[in-house]
Amino acid sequence: MSFHSHVPAWLAGASLVALFAGAAQGQTVQLAAATPVRTPVAEAPVDTDAAPAAEGDDILVTARRRTERAQDVPIALSAISGETLAARGDYRLDQIQQVVPALQVFSFNPRNTNINIRGLGSNVALTNDGIENGVGLYIDGVYYGRPGQSQFDLVDLERVEVLRGPQGTLFGKNTTAGAINISSLLPSFETEAQGEASFGDYGYRQLRGSLSGPLVDGLAAARISLAETHRDGFLHNVTTGSDVHNYDDFTARGQLLVTPLSGLSIRLIGDYSNQRQQCCINLPVSVFTSYANGAGIANNWLQRVARAGYTPLAFDPFARKTDANSPFYAIMDTWGLSGEVNYDLGGATITSITAGRHWNWYPSNDADVTRLSVNLQSNQQNFQRQFSQEVRIASNGSARVDWLIGGYYFWQVVRGVGSAIYGADAPNWLYPTDAPVVSDAAVNGFTSRSRSDPHTRSLAAFAQTSWHITPRLSLTTGLRFTHEDKWGSYVSVQTDGKSLAGLTAAQATRAQAIRNGLAPQANYSVNAKDDSWSWLATLSWKPVDDVLLYATNSRGTKSQGLNLTTIPAGVSAVVDPEQTDNYEIGLKSQLFHHTLTANLAGFWADVTNYQTTIVQQVIGTNSYINYIANIPKVRSRGFEADLAWQPIAALGLTGALAYTDATYRNYPNGPTPVEALNPTTAQPGGSPLQNMSGQRLAGVPKWSASLGTDASHALTDRITLYGHADWSWRSDYYTVASNSRYGLVPSYALVNARIGVQLDKGKFDLSVWARNLLDKNYFQTLSVANTGLVSAILGDPRTLGATLRTKW
Repeated sequence: MSFHSHVPAWLAGASLVALFAGAAQGQTVQLAAATPVRTPVAEAPVDTDAAPAAEGDDILVTARRRTERAQDVPIALSAISGETLAARGDYRLDQIQQVVPALQVFSFNPRNTNINIRGLGSNVALTNDGIENGVGLYIDGVYYGRPGQSQFDLVDLERVEVLRGPQGTLFGKNTTAGAINISSLLPSFETEAQGEASFGDYGYRQLRGSLSGPLVDGLAAARISLAETHRDGFLHNVTTGSDVHNYDDFTARGQLLVTPLSGLSIRLIGDYSNQRQQCCINLPVSVFTSYANGAGIANNWLQRVARAGYTPLAFDPFARKTDANSPFYAIMDTWGLSGEVNYDLGGATITSITAGRHWNWYPSNDADVTRLSVNLQSNQQNFQRQFSQEVRIASNGSARVDWLIGGYYFWQVVRGVGSAIYGADAPNWLYPTDAPVVSDAAVNGFTSRSRSDPHTRSLAAFAQTSWHITPRLSLTTGLRFTHEDKWGSYVSVQTDGKSLAGLTAAQATRAQAIRNGLAPQANYSVNAKDDSWSWLATLSWKPVDDVLLYATNSRGTKSQGLNLTTIPAGVSAVVDPEQTDNYEIGLKSQLFHHTLTANLAGFWADVTNYQTTIVQQVIGTNSYINYIANIPKVRSRGFEADLAWQPIAALGLTGALAYTDATYRNYPNGPTPVEALNPTTAQPGGSPLQNMSGQRLAGVPKWSASLGTDASHALTDRITLYGHADWSWRSDYYTVASNSRYGLVPSYALVNARIGVQLDKGKFDLSVWARNLLDKNYFQTLSVANTGLVSAILGDPRTLGATLRTKW
């Protein structure tokens, strides 16, 4: 993908100016530090679990939509400044999770991205357009409606904040597990430019740049930010001779800031991103040919490949080879416009944020994990559109009672277009016991297509107050009412295939039954309404100036889901709303003249009607049904510890630890793992359901931790050496909803490092770096098929490179 092909010549020229005309973004020691709030535009929360400020230099945050000292905010959250992200080279959400152990992000592909906080938010199955994530994603105050929108490169970052636990009062819109709030740098009224160019192995290159300055002195300023990333593939396709799982991402973001009156600011933002990948292909890991009770799996994977005369690749996933023969790719783009207005009335400030966004997803999948023509296509395209409007008014300054009230409107449609096409090898692969004339007529070339269009309309009103009972004791309360309307339709039709006219009546009946088993036809519509309340009560106490104790009880809600897919008999097309009751205690402290920050939090969350996607095999067939349903009771409990120590100005250390015990408390109808599912036996052995009460939630490591260190040494007044290293570790976790033992991803640790030199206090910066320095082989996901095949999406191998940064 050419960088210049996306933009006019003058825009590309601006990027080159930003990249090479000036000086580099400094990499002084950063300890996940929150940056001070920049005016005039109010931003959302910043780190209270971050690095210590120098004594007397308090970090100001807006975690409760007002400017406060970070350590005075009784909320468990983590923030990473733009400078720290640049020091690490982290510009994607899945990289940021390495410094926030309570955050878990992994993907089967960009659309099917799972984002969890404290084990809650999404389950590990494929994304369903009728269900929403429990972790809210916000960029510059705008809620992003689909998880896939989070998978682009982030540009021109000021900070990224991860808010843990329900955030329904102020952030609303499906934040039962937490929220991720991303803030970009504001336009500057002084001319400035910064940029970087990175090059590495696997054909890696990344260009990033921004240019900002005044348009009219004291009245208007603008900022333009551009980024392009290219990387060759980590896998080799022996069938096509090409490297796959490559990556091309382009992002452009423009901002205009106008301050026509004292106390009035208007910020307009437009952005566009495009991503292209030849992904996402699973690699064979292993195969099992018998059930747990010793019975053989009929028509298992090895029997199928032998029958097809196919010699598969060796079961060595970290050889990083595939022999897929059908096209597979993941293409998506997104764009949007937003406007934020802040007007300081003296005693209060009015804020309005208006936004419209589009997201398009174009996939192609080779789902059979072979070079055979079994599944030629199995895709779900998405075309998402959304509009949101938020208005709030908040008191200024500090009074006996601080207050905020507001309203919110959100509209969304996610149009889905699905298709499934079966090839010439499908009859023999899927239906060996049928007469070839029947299975070939039924399956070879058979095509089904579907359409769905879930709509959402949401209205909310909210308020929050902080009553300062004494100078050291405060009570924060919040309440939000949300009304949601949801409606949509689903159509599935069989569009193509061989004619059945030449078959006997019995043969035609069987052929049609095969087609109906693969792709049942459906046509229905559904609608639902829901009214819900979210609330918060927090008592905080400062026994001494630099120690804060707090206790919180909060409720978060997630609106009903729509089952716009093929659903089995007895399953409702409407999925009940989800409710989370969270209990939390915390300690925040700064010691030794603010050089040591230590924060602790313990939590207990009870979830009622947890919304999840069910992947269920149809007994006696090779087909699966994918639908959403409620799990009656889920519980997540645990603790988190964050530490940042800066003993001297040139050395900083950080550490974080999270323990999450997330279990199903009442789940009598969970999916049965493949190894326990013997469809030839009587119940319960042949049941597609199992009682999963007491088992772990899939997608959740019980333990996770991270360590980091930054050091610098001035050689002369103009030359400074610096280094950065970080380590992150996660214990094992399931990536199969049934908790199949074959779907347990082993624990793994990753090490990253960077060393560099700065000239003229950061005017120029040259560094060399390594990601996954120890070249750890690890899985992102494991999948288990009813044939006994275990396959995986792999983590990235070691990558090496160099980066030149400049700024002026």
